[in-house]
Amino acid sequence: MATPIFNFVFTFLTLSNLVLLSQSQVTRAPFKPNPNGLVLPVFKDSATGLHIANVTKRTPQQSVPLLIDLNGRPGCHNNTCAVTTTNPLTSQTAISEVSQDSLSVQSITQFGSNAGPLITVRYFLFACSPSSLLQGPFPKNVQGVAGFGHDSVSLPIQLASHFGFPRQFALCLPSSSQKNGAIFLGTSGLNGTQTGNLTYTPIIIGSQGEYFIPVRSIRVNNKPVPLNRSSLTSTRTRNFGGAMISTTAPYTALERNIFTAFTQFFANQFSSVSRVTPISPFGLCFNSNLSSTNVPNIDFVMQNKNVTWTIVGTNSVVEARPGVSCLAFVDGGQNPKAPIVIGGHQLEDNFVQFDLVTSRLGLSPSLLSHNTSCSTFNFTSTSFVKEME
Repeated sequence: MATPIFNFVFTFLTLSNLVLLSQSQVTRAPFKPNPNGLVLPVFKDSATGLHIANVTKRTPQQSVPLLIDLNGRPGCHNNTCAVTTTNPLTSQTAISEVSQDSLSVQSITQFGSNAGPLITVRYFLFACSPSSLLQGPFPKNVQGVAGFGHDSVSLPIQLASHFGFPRQFALCLPSSSQKNGAIFLGTSGLNGTQTGNLTYTPIIIGSQGEYFIPVRSIRVNNKPVPLNRSSLTSTRTRNFGGAMISTTAPYTALERNIFTAFTQFFANQFSSVSRVTPISPFGLCFNSNLSSTNVPNIDFVMQNKNVTWTIVGTNSVVEARPGVSCLAFVDGGQNPKAPIVIGGHQLEDNFVQFDLVTSRLGLSPSLLSHNTSCSTFNFTSTSFVKEME
């Protein structure tokens, strides 16, 4: 007996030999969206700290919650009607079948402000995997994985090819589990008044479609952390020096030697606050509910000393339990996938734009510094972007 469809995990494919199938069998929706693009609502799971996108699919249509995976890229199998899919949290794999179903996404009718009607792709490509692949620390009720990896039939590239808008997407991940953020597809989504000026750095594509950016050094309180330059080098980025951006890691993970040097240096720069025994998975905790304004800024220095990703207190510390705050970075071990894996907590309330046409990443300052956040979107209203206060 066939497994019921709701017992399958839905993973958006990134398989190049299915491109022609996608392009030839997709039927255009009667409504042609504004070139500004599409938008997906995003929610934070309070139990895991991971982020979920809701898509509308199946016949009849229903909302399906999917884990967001920037590095989602199933591998190929000898049988062209099957693919190997991977659980991004446990690395478990399974042979999965290629499937088609309708996919509906909300359109944007005006730049960065108004939500339009749902528009439908009638034959969108998915990989259907056994429900056993959902084992592990998945958020409750999640039914699959939405892959945003760099490949021909990833979610953003499939939609860009179908509707003819630019191959770009932007994350605005919420820090609150009570309100939703957004992923913009084919549009920058917010205007410069809301995001501030973006800082740009090259995107380097890994062998499995991952997104890396160059990180040449780390500063705390505007002082360089003493690191061996070679420790920041990744062979996955052709020795360019790289940090991988991940939405399936709740916190930024650092290679063990980097982690040790970084946490010691941070503690020295923050010696006025008493330390307590670390609470797993963190390595440095403080006996205080810290005010974000008192926490030293952390800078990832990218292609040159003037281009930085500044991580402010709201993104660098987390309340591990009442009265105890911890540095929201974890030990990535001795042989991690990358020297630095930038996790979801550090992405929250930042506008992060992936421009796959120019191969660059745009980063905003923390939106909190502009009196807004990634938790201000209202998908039940025509105007879904809350005005700045």
